[in-house]
Amino acid sequence: MKKYFLFLSFALCSLGGISQPIHDDERYVPETDPLVLEKIDQWQDMKFGLLMHWGAYSQWGIVESWSLCPEDYGWCKRTKGEHPDDYFAYKKEYENLLTTFNPASFDPSKWATAAKEAGMKYVVFTTKHHDGFCMFDTKYTDYKVTSKDCPFHKHPKANITKEIFNAFRKEGLWTGAYFSKPDWHHENYWDPYFPPQDRNVNYDPALYPEKWEDYVRFTHNQLLELATEYGDLDILWLDGGWVKKRDSVNIAENYAGKFREAGDNGFIKHRIVSQDIRMDEIVRKLRKEQPGLIVVDRAVHGKNQNYLTPENRVPKAALPYPWESCIISGGGWAHTPDAKYMSGREAIHLLVDIVAKGGNLLLNIAPTPEGTFQQGAYDLLEEYADWMEVNGSAIYGSRAIAPYKVGNIAMVAHEDGSMSYFYLADEGEEKMPAEIELPAQSLTTGASIRLLGTGLDLEWSKSGNGVKVIIPEQVRQNPPCKYAWTFSVSR
Repeated sequence: MKKYFLFLSFALCSLGGISQPIHDDERYVPETDPLVLEKIDQWQDMKFGLLMHWGAYSQWGIVESWSLCPEDYGWCKRTKGEHPDDYFAYKKEYENLLTTFNPASFDPSKWATAAKEAGMKYVVFTTKHHDGFCMFDTKYTDYKVTSKDCPFHKHPKANITKEIFNAFRKEGLWTGAYFSKPDWHHENYWDPYFPPQDRNVNYDPALYPEKWEDYVRFTHNQLLELATEYGDLDILWLDGGWVKKRDSVNIAENYAGKFREAGDNGFIKHRIVSQDIRMDEIVRKLRKEQPGLIVVDRAVHGKNQNYLTPENRVPKAALPYPWESCIISGGGWAHTPDAKYMSGREAIHLLVDIVAKGGNLLLNIAPTPEGTFQQGAYDLLEEYADWMEVNGSAIYGSRAIAPYKVGNIAMVAHEDGSMSYFYLADEGEEKMPAEIELPAQSLTTGASIRLLGTGLDLEWSKSGNGVKVIIPEQVRQNPPCKYAWTFSVSR
């Protein structure tokens, strides 16, 4: 994190005293553990990771888990199974997907190779989503991919999480475990005696402390399994931010109606329930096993949210803390039949936009029920691979520098004092212009400007508030890559 503020300060000086960037109103509590701080710095240099949502629900091609939740959102309506109008019958059908989940084509080495070639540096895999179905060989529930009731349990790669982590580590990528704090299958979260009301625990933990304590121990035990039996773990990416400790003020305001969001029929979609999972305690235990572990307790203000995760959006400007946009590449978070993936141009511009603002891109690709990626996903990764082969040196290890983007030119700074400027090509723009203006005000006479992928030092001259770069004709007609061209500027 220290490097981030160094570059931001440099930006303010070199670009004429631009003020601090406006950022989201989300709060951030800086980490103090030196091992974690070092790891966060390394993670910020990586810039690009892979997120995978995969589970038994993938067979239905539906939104992961959420159709089990009695919150009346359009995107989680029950549309599959024989009994979508009978909640309890539907839940039984959903959970019986365990008995037909058999991804016989599962080969994580192919995914890891494609991710590495695309320039990705880490993977975050859904070990367990809110439905409680575990993609690892946990000892604490039979609702798992290695259950004897799951046909895949006989496969030599049945412990899917372990296989994925091993395959990606072999290619040099960091590993991260997505883990859901709520578990809608577990009897001590959604007690069968009480009907579920919404995404929250369906009883008051204060009234049933022993039941809640059993659930807390269950959660801690599963997380310790992941930290002790699955090799080096770099990131714990926790979802279900509503599972957290609440104070009496939160609860009082909730019952006063201040935090209620009613739909057209007056249905209350969010209750505030104190669900103290003792996060400080489990983080201490986990870091004893995995020193320096980055913990991302998403949407929970406090010291256990080592970086923030804007979801399916990119902030308007750089943020004064570590952050990562998690973005769907095509379809939904989970498998979508015949998903339409973003174009190569959209994908490259997305990465540049995020990196120029100091963030990381965590791109979601959803495996199919058979255990493969759709061809569209592989095609997209190949687009990244081609572009990153030429321009990756400008992406990794960079930091934001205000004003981040001027017109169609994005910019980043590097630790050696150099800068990179990305010319974001318009739709259909395949040839480079004869002249390109860069907002580089403070270049000295001896500065050099090189177009990555060519090895050429280009002619330039002062022009207004920046410099004008001359593009040779042979380069104009045959650019080194598609979608965005990078100029490396050494002062």
